[in-house]
Formats: sequence, structure tokens, C-alpha cells
Amino acid sequence: MKTLAGFGLEDVQKVYSGPEGRLWELVMGEQIHIGGLASSTDLAERAEIGPGMKGVDLCCCTGAGMRFLVRFRGLDSMIGVDATLNMVETGRARCEEEGLSDKIRFIHSDACGTGLPSDSADFVWGEDAWCYVEDKSALIAEAVRVVRPGGIIAFTDWVEGASGLSMEESARFLRFMKFPNIYNLDDYRKHLAASGCEVLISEDTGRFAPHCELYIHMLSMQLTYDALKIISFDGELMKTLAGELDFTFKLAQKSKIIQAIHVARKI
Repeated sequence: MKTLAGFGLEDVQKVYSGPEGRLWELVMGEQIHIGGLASSTDLAERAEIGPGMKGVDLCCCTGAGMRFLVRFRGLDSMIGVDATLNMVETGRARCEEEGLSDKIRFIHSDACGTGLPSDSADFVWGEDAWCYVEDKSALIAEAVRVVRPGGIIAFTDWVEGASGLSMEESARFLRFMKFPNIYNLDDYRKHLAASGCEVLISEDTGRFAPHCELYIHMLSMQLTYDALKIISFDGELMKTLAGELDFTFKLAQKSKIIQAIHVARKI
């Protein structure tokens, strides 16, 4: 695990309550994770999530993952937990607009301490969001507590790849992304196993580099004006953000940063 002091929950809340969060949604869409619908479908299929199930999405953002699951996988209900009030309020409004409020409920809370009943969900879900959580061991423990015995924990996340990050690279990347730390595949495997889970899938999706390149092209070739508008037409800030995104892309090309998929079963 690589760490960077000085970043915590308040920084994440600031990102997703302000222009930076709107920028991510501009280039990535409502599903603010790498691969969008295809990634969600892959995760749901490999975790065997389907009709009649009840799930919990930890760090749910605006609930796009939950809307996907209810609409395309036939779920009975979803509960989303997120610590940023703006995301929760936006999510509730979007569920209302799509007519899904009867099956989707939001909780404004720290995902490491949801207050939900133990053994109450068929599965726990996450998409490219647990990288923002400082105490990932506590997050995993909470996921395991909430899911029933035999239930599934299924998530994707941004992790350190097989090539590894130097201390300088990790510091720059974590500072840009406002991540307090970053796990690798083994870190997640160990914590899942230690929390009483059998790890079924733990691997690189191969999606990070091509999608990062796509976001760079979108910002430079199509959405430049839209992005500038979000940041009050600050040209210098735009250059800085473009440079950091290009740096991230180069890390991904070298398998230093990857999107990982994990599916585990609570024993």
C-alpha cells in the first residue's frame, strides 16, 4: 500500500461537491467509473447478481450503479451509502426522475460505519470508489458485516499495478486524485480473506489505459469549452489538469495503475 498524508474524507467531499466532481462526470458520464455500463455489466455477471436480490452500494456517489442494477439486473432493492450530501441529494433526485425511488434508498453516512443491520444484504457493491476511503480495512469489515453468510462482495477499484509505483509517482498520483492511499491486488485479497471471505476473482480488468486515453481525447477534442466553463474558464488550471491526466495515462500504459475487479464470498 502506498500512502500520502494530508488527505481524508473532507477532501473527497470537497471534490464531489464542486467543479472537480462535475468534470469527472463530464468526461465519464453518470457512471463515474472506468468502462461505464460495460464494466457494471461485467461485474454483475461475474458476481452472479440477478433478480430478487437485495444489495448495498458502499460509496455509491449519485447511485448510477444502483439504477443500473435495478433496471438491468432485476434487483428487488438497493441501499446506497455515501458521505457527500450533494451526491446523496442528486442521487435521490435522479432516482425520482427515473421512477426508481421505490426500490432505491440513500443513506448519508460514512461507508465504514453505515448503521445497517448485520447479515442483511445479498451482496455489497462498489465501483471505482473505495480508493477514496482512508481506512480500507474498516470498509471491508463493514461490507462483510452487512452481507449475509454466503453473500457476495463485488467491486472494482483503482489499484497499484504489477509494475509498481515509485514513491515520487505515487505521491504525485495520490495528490492529483485526492486519494489518502492506494492498495494493490494483494492488499485487497489479504483483507478480504482476513475478514472471513473466500476470494473468487481478483485481477486487472485491462480497461484503465484505453479509457484514460479516451478521456484525454474527449477533453482535448470535443469537450474543451464545457470543461473550461466548469472551472470558470481558468486556462492555467485546465493545463494543469490536462498534464496530470496525461501523467496518469502514462502510469496506466506501464501497468503502474490499473482498474481491478474483486468478487468474494462471505464464508
